[in-house]
Amino acid sequence: MIVDDDALVRLGLADLLETDPDIDVVAQAADGLQAIELAGAHRVDVALVDVRMPRMDGITATARLRALPHPPRVITLTTFDLDEYVYNALAAGADGFLLKDTDPAEILRAVHLVAAGSAMLHPSAARRLIDRYHATNQPHATAAQARLDKLTPRERDVLVLLAEGATNADIATRLTMRESTVKAHVSRILTTLEVTNRVQAALLARDAGLNS
Repeated sequence: MIVDDDALVRLGLADLLETDPDIDVVAQAADGLQAIELAGAHRVDVALVDVRMPRMDGITATARLRALPHPPRVITLTTFDLDEYVYNALAAGADGFLLKDTDPAEILRAVHLVAAGSAMLHPSAARRLIDRYHATNQPHATAAQARLDKLTPRERDVLVLLAEGATNADIATRLTMRESTVKAHVSRILTTLEVTNRVQAALLARDAGLNS
């Protein structure tokens, strides 16, 4: 589903996505309220959601979409490289974000990655955004470190690579384990940290200053 108040943007994204035989555009919404309605009427696996829209913005829409009985995964779209609204969207449950000028091939790759359970953050914007709002915040860091203390050493190894944006396959290769084992570790990490997706786990790892 494409959610954007600009009809030309919706048309351009739809044309792009439909060039991929494995992607079907099942719905298009002009704002967050319409997105909630359409998500209830269609099976939506991934929603591309703009941040700034009338009636209901992308942040609120993301939280509402993620609270549905069968929630779609969400990729936030933004024009702004360091927009605090994007961070708020990630905290609301988005699995990643892209700038609207992202290369078309990367947008297609993002949809596939997020649909498969991975995260996709625009590389240049993501690091600055996360670092700006979290890495230097000591209260956040202390609380995050306490939560990470619940992880096993191996789970911390997996989280380090997850926070770098590595896929399950990448982690399996680098840690010499089966991909199914990595998936099990990731599932336990999300449960232990009480987060809903990989992006939130990565944010928590950065808060705690966890690195390789």
